[in-house]
Amino acid sequence: MFDQGTEILQAALRSSYLDAMLENIENVIDNEVQVEDGVPDPATVKKLQDIYRQLDIAAADSETLRQLVQLSFLKVIRKDAIQANHQMTPDTIGFLMAFLIEKVTRLNRPYTIFDPAVGTANLLTTVVNQLQKASGEPVHGYGIDNDAAMLEVASASVALQKLDVDLFHQDAVNALDIPQCDLAVADLPIGYYPLDQNTQNYQTRAKEGHSYVHHLLIEQSMNYLRPGGFGVFLVPSNLFQTKESQSFVKWIQSVAYLQGLVNLPAELFANPAAQKAILLLQRQGGDSKQATKVLLGEFPSFKDTKKFSAFVKEIDHWVATNLVQ
Repeated sequence: MFDQGTEILQAALRSSYLDAMLENIENVIDNEVQVEDGVPDPATVKKLQDIYRQLDIAAADSETLRQLVQLSFLKVIRKDAIQANHQMTPDTIGFLMAFLIEKVTRLNRPYTIFDPAVGTANLLTTVVNQLQKASGEPVHGYGIDNDAAMLEVASASVALQKLDVDLFHQDAVNALDIPQCDLAVADLPIGYYPLDQNTQNYQTRAKEGHSYVHHLLIEQSMNYLRPGGFGVFLVPSNLFQTKESQSFVKWIQSVAYLQGLVNLPAELFANPAAQKAILLLQRQGGDSKQATKVLLGEFPSFKDTKKFSAFVKEIDHWVATNLVQ
């Protein structure tokens, strides 16, 4: 029904599907149809009002609303031919990252979390929703991105879900206007960062040529974590097999504990070279310590429920013997 509303608005406004979707979300939040210069016309307004009446957004929980935005944005990607780096983090991966955070963090108080590459905020809001549900405690989020169009989607999604998340439109390699947080989570962009002048103060910058943007954003995230805070990042599985990895590991050892690197199931990736892993870093300080045994491995296939639940038990055991004091 929501999609019907977007289709009607796109035809009436003669706009991109993205703009129609954003206007549709705004109408739903305000519970009224915006009319400017007689557009949309009264007949269209009535159609939309009928749809909004039946939608009953007030009765939906935030996770349902997140999925509503996610599915709508998937249609935006198809209809507006959005570029590849605007793809969203799939739910499967978001849930696994939330699951790991839940396991390694004592969720017994309000938490703060930030995403330095927030995009549409699908990953951030997946994690926030999961943590709030697991702990019954409020979570305050911060999201940073330099893409205005993606932030518009993030802003609409956060407002629709009524989440406590502040969004910032900026390059996350520059100084951030956020406090130190308990957690960082990110599906990191992969590739080279073009503005060498911005990386002068980074330990992870390349000796020659451009630096890896994912290295820079991991370092930046550690700067904004409280002592003992966790960073959970989606990274290439071969993160530690590049020519820059030696200096990257040296930097990690100076500020953080490398607590885990868990590959995602190979079946999620058509091309084995594109396989991703979840990197678990803990900022030094507080009551943090290096795990005696780093959490390494690969999530089994989701189809194999026996193996998957055995792996979950292994993670529980690892947390109990390595992290809990």
